[in-house]
Order: sequence, then structure tokens, then C-alpha cells
Amino acid sequence: MTTQSTQNSVPVVKPNSYLTLHYRLAAKDGTEIISTFKENPATLQLGMGQLAPAMEDKLIGLAEGAHQTFELPPEQAYGPRNPDLIQHVSRATLQENSAMGEEYVVGDLVEFYAPSGGKFAGVLRSIDAESGLFDFNHPLAGQDVIFEVRIIGIL
Repeated sequence: MTTQSTQNSVPVVKPNSYLTLHYRLAAKDGTEIISTFKENPATLQLGMGQLAPAMEDKLIGLAEGAHQTFELPPEQAYGPRNPDLIQHVSRATLQENSAMGEEYVVGDLVEFYAPSGGKFAGVLRSIDAESGLFDFNHPLAGQDVIFEVRIIGIL
């Protein structure tokens, strides 16, 4: 026999829940980075790496229908800036990773192929005849991030 309170209980997010949600990431100054609020919601399973672990932690215990906004410090978002991730890349390496005749300008986001077959990207900070100086930190590294979420459904 089911009681009235059990029938009316609202599901809550657990560590391995499947979720349908809207979410928004923004810089602390409000500059929007990504948002699903004006588009189709996202569907994901917690624990699968689709969101940063600290963001997933903020969802645990939220009830279906919850709408919350969190401010995450760099350590919980994209980490601190790492000066070791600012590196020179030779013109030869740039040419190997470029389409024929491609020219780069400061501010370009350039993808590189790793020896393992994966990809990584860096922002060009300066360039001269011999090399380009790239910042391979995540663009939001070292910044507070605003994480807004509305839980639509929990399975």
C-alpha cells in the first residue's frame, strides 16, 4: 500500500542520476559562456564527466524543478591559471597543424594534434618569425564562474 506522501515525493538528484536540465555558465561579470535556457535542455548522467565534478556536486540533493545559481571559485571551476601552460610553438609545428597558407593573428584559438591522436587548443598571444606564444590554459582558468541550473527531470 502506497501512502499519500510517497506518491507526492519529488525526486532528488543522486550521484548517478540521469538528468534533463537547463544550465548556464557565465563569467563573474555576467558574460555568458554557454546557456541552454533559450534552446533545448541538456540530458546527461552524473559521474560520466559531462560536467566538472564540482558542478555535479552542486546538483546532488537538488529536487526536480529546482532553479539555483552558484558562484564557483577557480579551484571548483576550471582551476587556477598555470604558467607552465604558456608555451612557444615553433613555426614548423604551426605549419604541420595548419591548412595550406593559413595565417594566424593574436587571439586565434588554434587546435593541435597530440602524439596520442587527441586534440588540444591554445590561444595565440604573440607571434614572430620563429614561433608563436600560446596559452593552453582553459579560457576561464583563474576566474570565478557563475553556474545556473534548473532541474527539469530526474530518472
